[in-house]
Amino acid sequence: MAASQQHVNADTPLGATLVNGGAVFRAWAPHATAVYLARPPAPGTGAWERRAEALLVPDENGVWSGFFAGVKENDPYRFYIVGTGSEGFKRDPYARELAFDGYPDCDCIVRSPSTYPWHDATFTPPAFSELIVYQFHFGVFYSVDATGKDNRAGRVCKFLDALDRVEYWADLGVNAVMPLPFQEYQGENSLGYNGTDLFSPEMDYAVRAADLDRYVDRVNALLIKKGAASITKAQLSGQVNQLKAFIDVCHLYGLAVIADVVYNHAGGGGPWDRDDQNLRFFDRQSGDVNSSLYFVKGDDGSGGLVFAFQKPFPDVPDKARVRQFLIDNGTALYREYHVDGLRYDQVTVIDNFGGWYFAQDLTSTLRYVKPNAVQIAEYWGSDRGKGVAAPPDGMGFDSGYSDTLRKALRDVVEQSTGGGSARMNLDGLRDALYFTHRSEARWSTFQCLENHDLELVDHKAGEDRQPRIALLGDQRTPRSWYARSRARVATALLFSAPGIPMLFMGQEFFEDKYWSDSQGRADLLIWWAGLEGLDRTARDFHRFLRDLLWLRRTEAALRGEGISVFHVHNDNRVIAFQRWVPGEGRTIVVVASFNESTFYDRSYQLGFPIEGYWQEVFNSDVYDGFVNPMAQGNVGGLTAQPTPRDGLPASAGITIPANGVVIFAKR
Repeated sequence: MAASQQHVNADTPLGATLVNGGAVFRAWAPHATAVYLARPPAPGTGAWERRAEALLVPDENGVWSGFFAGVKENDPYRFYIVGTGSEGFKRDPYARELAFDGYPDCDCIVRSPSTYPWHDATFTPPAFSELIVYQFHFGVFYSVDATGKDNRAGRVCKFLDALDRVEYWADLGVNAVMPLPFQEYQGENSLGYNGTDLFSPEMDYAVRAADLDRYVDRVNALLIKKGAASITKAQLSGQVNQLKAFIDVCHLYGLAVIADVVYNHAGGGGPWDRDDQNLRFFDRQSGDVNSSLYFVKGDDGSGGLVFAFQKPFPDVPDKARVRQFLIDNGTALYREYHVDGLRYDQVTVIDNFGGWYFAQDLTSTLRYVKPNAVQIAEYWGSDRGKGVAAPPDGMGFDSGYSDTLRKALRDVVEQSTGGGSARMNLDGLRDALYFTHRSEARWSTFQCLENHDLELVDHKAGEDRQPRIALLGDQRTPRSWYARSRARVATALLFSAPGIPMLFMGQEFFEDKYWSDSQGRADLLIWWAGLEGLDRTARDFHRFLRDLLWLRRTEAALRGEGISVFHVHNDNRVIAFQRWVPGEGRTIVVVASFNESTFYDRSYQLGFPIEGYWQEVFNSDVYDGFVNPMAQGNVGGLTAQPTPRDGLPASAGITIPANGVVIFAKR
């Protein structure tokens, strides 16, 4: 007997939807000959099995549906699919949560999207131009035991462990965090780019109910500090609510959360063939991977199976369902998880496999759902500007990755390692400071010095893996003055340049090691103990970067559209540029030197855009052994005289510390 069609209509979402008196279950399986809802047997009656009364009913688009009375929150289920090639259980592609035990042979869990008691109603994410992003990996980032001892070497870190760093992030000055992908993936350790169950949070990042007590106390302490109501252990149970609690608390502390999503492929780096219940051959049709419902072909540089963005389905009326599956996932992250933006992995693969129009549909739909949520594309196409151009000429992302400034900064740091007499050329850096995807919106360019790919120990050296900025300046002695000072200059230039800047975890306290996504590599975990008292350099660099980030947040000119590089002197190794907000009075001048000698006693003549007094608002030399008693600077400011220089109407003599940055501001 077929399942009831009560509560079923064309607008009912796929997956499991709780309704009055039960739940509606829907699955897209256009080639299947039968789809059943499989539920656990009564105790002691044997294994799961398909039941005749659980047969779902198909519509003309191959979507099978049925209403089942008595289903409630936390009930387990699976689909049982009969196809032309095989039959057996399948996990629901839209399952909000999976059972902890048995993956990949595990149950799906019925979950309402509204059981978590959100506290973030008044939170508004930063404007795109104001974003300062911190990238991290949940699995190895931070975890301490009940005594406060670092225990990352023996366990995967959890969503709730990262909450111990929320106050730290807020104090540091970042206003957005961007964890690596947190959808369910194969295995315990991964970067996260091999996800198999896109709607289900990674279970290894969640805490089981038996271990929740101390986490409830920690979460509530953070909530109470912000005047928010506490939550119960039941409200913190399960992967869904623990991830939501992380996002909720971040919002209370002024931090946006940008989710890293993988819509170019699924799986990769894991045994697909040993997981018979995943998306692959979901409707169990016969044939090879090229007839697989959700995918077009195997790994072709993407890292897994490429989604069927434009796959012709002559025998399937609803050929846009794969696209809709991915758009639905982004919508769920916005609406159910309250995320504030998406970082899209390898949009180049989407473009290469016919996904141009899918990307346009994706960005326009999600912009309609949440207009103030940023959409960041990792797009390395030949014309990268098309990633952020508006349709029909572009794909419609808000901001796109760029390696232009990163390569230029790394290049000049490497040049400087040749010593004080080495010839340097700063022309490439000058050009890179101007580079943008959209001249009217310089935040359209996403900038970094380090990221998860560049610093991953498993990648091959060269273009794929590059030294951390702490190591680049002096690879023989990464704690030397040369390493410290060169890293400060490169970092200060990143955060005073246009674009959306990003930090990678540990960069803020001069981490010089590569990293690993495995907690078994204890030697490669970022060294929090250095910041907490064992490394003076780590503490000083953290203070330097903290003050730099807050300067960017308080000085609108550093986030503005205006930039003019007015001075480049390769022999002196000095570069200077102006930053401003068009139409506003505040303007900034940034002066950077890769010279190993100080220009003392205001001996360096430099143009200024306005005559009068300029306040020295930042000096990197102060942070070398903070407070550096030998710091060289301009004693709080200087006065520019109406003597033209560097194409500007005024000029002044300034002191520039060796391998240093000084920043001046004026109304």
